[in-house]
Amino acid sequence: MAKLSIVVLADTETRGDLGRIANALTTAQEFLEAGDEFEVLFDGAGTKWIAELAGSDHKLTPAFDAVRDHIAGACDYCAKAFGVRAAVESSGIALLDEYRQHPSLRKRVADGFEVITF
Repeated sequence: MAKLSIVVLADTETRGDLGRIANALTTAQEFLEAGDEFEVLFDGAGTKWIAELAGSDHKLTPAFDAVRDHIAGACDYCAKAFGVRAAVESSGIALLDEYRQHPSLRKRVADGFEVITF
């Protein structure tokens, strides 16, 4: 069985960014449907997507909600740096500070996860 950590780094500013979050959520849905072990992390400018998608009428909100139970969290440092910490907290998604206020990708690799970034 595959084990995947999907890391969303895409910003919210361009059509290309929109394509990257759409691809990340589509990949997550594929793993969900296959019954594979996976998680979604939001890091860097990607933390801004939580504010865009959680509880909104954005066209990607249904895809976000479909995999919500597999969202491991958002980078604590980056959520602060990009001004979305309050939005992440109010969404109920965990803030991760496993290594220097960031999610630990090393921990995930050591646990057998393959890491894919979008």
